Amino acid sequence: MDILETHAYHKRQRRIKSCALFLSLLPFFLSAALYFYLWTPDSPPSIMSAGVKSAPVLLLAAAVLSWNGGQSVLGVVGGLVFSAVGDCCLVWPELFLHGMGAFAVAHLLYSVSFLSSRYTKNSSSCWSRFLYLILFMVGGGYYTYLFSFLQKDPNSEVLTPAVGVYFVLITLMGVLAVRTGNIATLLGSLSFMVSDATLSLQVFKVVAPMQHGTTVVMVTYYLAQFLIAVGDMQAVEDTDDFSKSKRS
Repeated sequence: MDILETHAYHKRQRRIKSCALFLSLLPFFLSAALYFYLWTPDSPPSIMSAGVKSAPVLLLAAAVLSWNGGQSVLGVVGGLVFSAVGDCCLVWPELFLHGMGAFAVAHLLYSVSFLSSRYTKNSSSCWSRFLYLILFMVGGGYYTYLFSFLQKDPNSEVLTPAVGVYFVLITLMGVLAVRTGNIATLLGSLSFMVSDATLSLQVFKVVAPMQHGTTVVMVTYYLAQFLIAVGDMQAVEDTDDFSKSKRS
């Protein structure tokens, strides 16, 4: 097989993989569109609204599992499943702490995944160290800003330290996402932080209710989960391609 034939073959393979990736993610796009079409936040809490809200993330978990196999179960797949549990809990305001706990576990699992050998490590560059510093400063500064509002909550003795732990975990996830050198993973983690920051402004009554606040939260949230899932799929594919090139 000459160079031109090899190039054409690899080009066809990439096109086939791109089509397969799109088809595996299509249920996520359709279910997310259904969520925004039905717009269940305006409905009373129910099993149906919880199912509609969590369906896109569960379908993402299924797509990653089918693409990567079992190697992502204790990583991105597990994080997506716990995120879906958190989605269900947050439908009922009285289950807010349970939902935050589920998302905390999700961030921990994402962090474990980002530390795995299939992600390229990019921790030594100047821009990476600069981003680490920025993320830690923003995370710590934002929690400090929220602190007085958390103290006003009737359940502040539990809520204040719980939110502090959550901020540590999501900031750690962001830092480790920078370390992977994967653009999709990094953008997904940053989008997750934006989503949670927007949500916290409303939940802890830092600002007056925003007209499109929930829309911003959910768009950035689904985008975050999508990018993290795609980043994990890319990482596994790159690892497989590298292994094949070594064997050849």
